[in-house]
Amino acid sequence: MDDIDPLEQALHTARARVLADLAAREVAAAEVVSMVEDAVTHRRWWAQQWPEGITYVAGLVAQDVQDALLERYGRWPLCPVCSSGDPHALDVEPELGPDPHWVCGKAGVVVAPVGGLK
Repeated sequence: MDDIDPLEQALHTARARVLADLAAREVAAAEVVSMVEDAVTHRRWWAQQWPEGITYVAGLVAQDVQDALLERYGRWPLCPVCSSGDPHALDVEPELGPDPHWVCGKAGVVVAPVGGLK
């Protein structure tokens, strides 16, 4: 059996983590899944240009999908921590780093790792 390419492994993991978050928040419709595929394709090219960035792919795919959803549907994922004020989306932190998490920027609270929303 051939060894799995680290880039492809990172991209498959990123796809699975973001799809899990979309499914957890019940927004994994076909057109949204297509946004995930577009983000994965873009990040494949990006990581081929900068191989050291492979460990950042999951957070970047999550941010790409979040941006695409904002343009077409609105904020995602909405913060489950803040019960008052205007609804706001969670942020991915670190913006460019390994082990990305969804964070409420207003309360400064880590909500879940990317792929771990409930």
